Amino acid sequence: MAGQNVLQLLPLAVLCLHLLLPSSLCENLKCYFTPILEKEKKIELSVTECSPNEVCFHALGHFGNFTALSARGCLPEKNCGKANSIRFRGAAYAMTYECCDWSYCNSDQAPNPCKGKQSCSIKPSPETACSG
Repeated sequence: MAGQNVLQLLPLAVLCLHLLLPSSLCENLKCYFTPILEKEKKIELSVTECSPNEVCFHALGHFGNFTALSARGCLPEKNCGKANSIRFRGAAYAMTYECCDWSYCNSDQAPNPCKGKQSCSIKPSPETACSG
């Protein structure tokens, strides 16, 4: 009887192990976060942890030729390099997203080997690599 109970719980145990083990072995990407702000406004950056399929981004909002807005955070990788239109305080802006995939890479002070590219990937060393 006890053997049957163990066998019934085995699929649940395997599922829990599959879902929890990767997050306990590898940390998700950490990125700086700021909400959409006027570009000249400065606030203290906070840190956010991305979901497994997300990368860091730094976005700029353009009103014509003028760069007026800025934002940072996590974004699904498929949205990198794309532009979209947003409304902020009654005006329409074109937001563009520059992405990177290493922790804290969306800081203005972070060295950026991908400067000028819309999307970039820096592969971690074998010691720090995590495969999902």
